[in-house]
This record gives sequence, structure tokens and C-alpha cells, in this order.
Amino acid sequence: MGLLENEVPPASWTMSRRSMLRRSADLAAIVAAGTALAGCTAEDVGASSPTGSAGPTVASSPSASDALFAELDAKIQSLMEEYAVPGVAVAVLHDGNEHVRGFGITSVDAPVPVDERSLFRIGSTTKTFTGTAMMRLVDAGKVDLDQTVRSYVPEFTVADEDVAANVTVRHLLNHTAGWFGDDLEDFGRGDDAIERYVASMAGLPQLTPLGSTFFYNNAAVVLAGRVVEKVHGTTFEQAMQELVLDPLGLDQTRFFTDDLVGHTFTGAHNVVDGKAVLDPSFWYVPRSLNPTGALISSARDQLHYLRFHLGDGTGLDGRRILSPASLEAMHSNPGPGGTIFIEIDGYAVSLRLRPTAEGVDVVQHGGDWPGQHSGFLFVPERDFGIAMLTNSEDGPKLLSSFFQDDWALSRFAGVHNLPADPRTSTAVQLAPYEGRYDLAEIGPDGTTARVTLEFAGENGRLRIRPLNPDGTVSDAAPPEYVDFYGDDHVVGASPLSPRSDFVRGPSGEVAWYRTSGRLLPKVG
Repeated sequence: MGLLENEVPPASWTMSRRSMLRRSADLAAIVAAGTALAGCTAEDVGASSPTGSAGPTVASSPSASDALFAELDAKIQSLMEEYAVPGVAVAVLHDGNEHVRGFGITSVDAPVPVDERSLFRIGSTTKTFTGTAMMRLVDAGKVDLDQTVRSYVPEFTVADEDVAANVTVRHLLNHTAGWFGDDLEDFGRGDDAIERYVASMAGLPQLTPLGSTFFYNNAAVVLAGRVVEKVHGTTFEQAMQELVLDPLGLDQTRFFTDDLVGHTFTGAHNVVDGKAVLDPSFWYVPRSLNPTGALISSARDQLHYLRFHLGDGTGLDGRRILSPASLEAMHSNPGPGGTIFIEIDGYAVSLRLRPTAEGVDVVQHGGDWPGQHSGFLFVPERDFGIAMLTNSEDGPKLLSSFFQDDWALSRFAGVHNLPADPRTSTAVQLAPYEGRYDLAEIGPDGTTARVTLEFAGENGRLRIRPLNPDGTVSDAAPPEYVDFYGDDHVVGASPLSPRSDFVRGPSGEVAWYRTSGRLLPKVG
């Protein structure tokens, strides 16, 4: 396999190398500066311009698009050097014009030029493929999004039996199921990996009432994958190939490296002392997490996937893949909103809708895995879409300039982020938010790791410090600060800081801090 080694867990896997918790000293920076949380969303982890940025009028001709593509390429190459990102691939659709190319190298140890066919893990953008497969089953009359999960997986249960009996498929895909979601357990490489994972969900506690609150939920999307698996009557991976990948002609998008022999993979890199260092151990993903984050793809295939979502539900060959109604359902009618690096109106079917100052929706996802980070967004009303793939742990810093800041949106689509003007708060105003908040994750070996963040008012801002396991303040990193810019909404000090918010409980008290789409309960 060259760069990748075999698809078996590395010796360090029980240490949760890909854990979003990482080191407690990094947590304040994660909250305030947008460091990536593996298994996201995010995604497209990164940042947001506090006030938005002005850009040129949206181009409408090939020559105008070419000028924007050249500006984009120059910015990518500049940021690669700044952030120690060895390789990047990008795909853009703009007013019917396409742009797809690679930059840099696949690996610092065995350098091969990155091109449009080089393979990267796309992380949580995989969730959108799971959602697309579900909508194919909806079109076939085999799934109803508003039917209970138990209609398809009768044995399913979580700690709250009433929730287990009433949760619907739609709840899974719009991230409102409400149970603990950062469960990353590894159940081996067998065909029963997802089935075993779902059985293990029996003990997951309920955090918020069913359907009431958005927070990012990997466990719910794995369960959605189990629905696809059972309804289609095959393994999840075979179902995805038959329902989505083959019909769309995505022959470089697969879950297993063995299915991509002969193609060029990019290596996953850590960043040590400001330099990219290849780390093959980063590549491994538990098969149990395939529905939520394990696809491998190329910029070329991401271009085709963007074209599908910006189209009418047909594939490259004109074959009908989704009905117009099902495609529209993936891009509209979201569930409850909140923040995930920036404000969102909520998730529809595995895709989140992001508001803009112009009232035009941005449809977005993205993904993170150690050393492999990606972004994916499109604006249906403006015929614009962009996907970007990176092979470095500092990839999120590069991606933030394109997927959270509105640099690309303003130039290619003529839309801007909602303003987020920081303001100074009084001690009385800050007092309800002060306290300690817990971040937790179930690791690959089934153990739960926790980190506690302490919030305190200081000079009109909220100071964030990670605590040691004994409750003392960690001195491994300086404190970070966030400023309020709206009711319950805060942003970090950096121009590329993410936006996050506080969530109130039934009686109006501050009960949670939501960052990177996760809910951290207030514990004291």
C-alpha cells in the first residue's frame, strides 16, 4: 500500500490518536481559535470573518471565472507554505465553468505531485453520501424519513427508551436525536462492525429532548448507516456503491484502500516544529465509523459530486439518481439551528444550511481526520460550489480561509457572512456564563475521556482555561478569550476564529456551551 500501510489499527490506537480531546492544553485554543476536532464536521473546521468581507461582483463569463480561479490558486499556494500543508487538491464549479487541480506533493517522504486524481480521506463529508443513499431509498419507497428508526432496525435502543421508540430517520440526519454523539468505538473489520456498534449504543445517555436541539452526532449517523444496510440488504459499503458511488460514476471514491489499488494516495501528515511529518498511523479508520467519516475520494470525484448537488438529480450520463423533490429535501427545511464554526439555520438531510447577509443559503459540510482535512460547500442560487482536500494537520487553518471566512463566497457567489462585531460585556452580563464545562468522547477502546474548560469574566471578555484532571488550572498553554457579539453568541479574538454559542435549559438558565457543534454541559 505504500504510504498507507495495512488497514489495521496502529499500536497507538487505544490511545485515540484521532481523538478530538487530544491534549487538555489545546482545548482552550480549540474553542477560541478553531483547531480541528477530528470526526467533525467538520468538518470544514476553521473560522469566520467577524464582519464579512467585501468582494468583487460575481463573474458571469469564462474569462471572469478564470481570473477568479487564478486568484484562488495563488491564495491556496501561499497558505500551503504558511501552514505546512504539503498537498492540496481543489474543485470548483462557477457559472457553468469548472476548475480542478492539485498543488504540492502527496508525501514529504515519497513526493509525487498532487493532481485531480490524488486520493484523500474526506472525513465527515461522507455523511452527505450516507444521506444521499437514504434519499435513494426514500425515492424507492423503502424508507420514510418521518418513520421511526425501529421500523427498520427493530432492535435499536439507547438509554432513554421513549426516545429509542420515537426517534425518526430524519432526527438522525439533522443531528437532533439528542443522545451523546461522540462515540468512536472500534468494532473490527468484519461485516458486522456497524451492527455491533449500533448494539453498543444501548447505554448512550440522552442529553437534550428528542428533536429539540442541534448538536453534532456521529453516533446517530452510524445508526443511519445501519438503516441503509438493513433496508438495502447488503453491507453498508456495498449499498453505498450500488446506490450512490457507481450511479454517479465516482470510481475513485471508496471506503477501502484495497478497492483503489493502482491509484495515488496522499499521506497524512502531522506538523512538528512547523514542519510536515508523515504519520501513516493517522490513516486508519474503524469500519464501524464508515457511515460517518471514512470515504476516500479525489478532487475530480468531488467535482462530479458538486455538479450532482447543483444539478437536477441526474448523473453525468443523464441517468436519474434522485427525484428533484428528494434532492431539494437535502438542501432545505432544516431542523433546529445553532453554530458549528459559524451560525447555521440547521441541518436538512446530512447537509447544513448556513445563512448569509444577503439571505442566500449556503449548503455545506466538510470533514476532518488526523492529517486529512477537507471542505465542501455550494450555493444553489448562485451556481457555485467548491471542494478542497488537504493532507496535513494544519489543513484546517488553510481551509478556514475558504470555508468559514467568506473570501470565496464573496468573490464567486456575491454573498457574505452575517456580521459578528465583538462587544465588551459587564461583569453582571458575563456572570451567567461563568463556570466549568465538560467535553467528553468515547474512544476506540470504549473508554470515556473528559476535559474540563473553565470560563471566567475578565476585562469585559470571557477567559477560557483548560483544567488538569485534579481541577487545577493547566499552565501548559496561555488562556484564550472570546467576546460576545450577540445574545449567547461568542467569537474568538483572531480574525479567523470560529463562532460558538451557549444553549439555555428549560428554565432559561445557561446549561451548555456549543462549540464545533458539540454540547459541553455546564458542571459548576
